[in-house]
Amino acid sequence: MKILVIDDDTAVLKYLRAILKHNGFNVLTADSGHKAFELLSKNQDVTIVITDIIMPEQEGIEIIRKIKSKHPHIKIVAISGGGKMSSESYLQLAYAAGANATLKKPFGDRELLNTLHHL
Repeated sequence: MKILVIDDDTAVLKYLRAILKHNGFNVLTADSGHKAFELLSKNQDVTIVITDIIMPEQEGIEIIRKIKSKHPHIKIVAISGGGKMSSESYLQLAYAAGANATLKKPFGDRELLNTLHHL
């Protein structure tokens, strides 16, 4: 199973890549929406996208909407630690935009893996 992780925080990308690879997933990472869509165009076998909501170049809500319109078969997990609003508010918006699951930062390895297996 191939997963694309989108987050502007390098530490989060490294953490998620390590957990996912250790558990047998094929992982791609992008630090922006632009890079994520480049990867999606070259990797038609991505089945899950994990995306942060608050990012400087392109918000996660916009990324979710775009992925759902172009790649409706891809499952999306939205992650957020909050910002101007609470993380719960951002995650509710993510569900409304088409996310299949959400996780509030910080989350643990087991919580992430359980979420992925339920998809």
